[in-house]
Amino acid sequence: MALGTCFRVWALHAPGSKDRLLVGGGGSSSFVPSKRTAAAVGPLSTGPVATRRPRLVCQSKNAVDEVLVADEKNWDGMVMACESPVLVEFWAPWCGPCRMIAPVIDELAKEYAGKIKCCKVNTDESPNVASTYGIRSIPTVLVFKAGEKKESIIGAVPKSTLTTIIDKYIGS
Repeated sequence: MALGTCFRVWALHAPGSKDRLLVGGGGSSSFVPSKRTAAAVGPLSTGPVATRRPRLVCQSKNAVDEVLVADEKNWDGMVMACESPVLVEFWAPWCGPCRMIAPVIDELAKEYAGKIKCCKVNTDESPNVASTYGIRSIPTVLVFKAGEKKESIIGAVPKSTLTTIIDKYIGS
């Protein structure tokens, strides 16, 4: 999961000095900077004791609230093997309606992060996946749950249409 790539950063604040950042591993809440680490970043305070404030920093390329790219190579692992609902948009870069629905899919990925997975399949680059599911018009949005196709929506539909369908599957 994307949170596995997060780590804890400690900002050391000392009155009258600039913040110093110390990096800890794996998001551990018990990270305490060692003397060796502290020596590497310089003095910790110029008077009163420096205070530590933990912050999580995430550098995941595919965070859970992003639309992932599915293709012929990763289709089975990304969509078919997923137990949670998966919303898949079939699109092409030259398609005007596809460009209209893309921001809606991005919003849904953020709003339903952790509840559904949102993917995009470029039909020009993955024609076999598109033909397997009979995609003849784009944009087409399919909803899968436990590897089974549940819903099909053709065309650039309003966000409310997609949320109604998603809500039907995240509750069951």
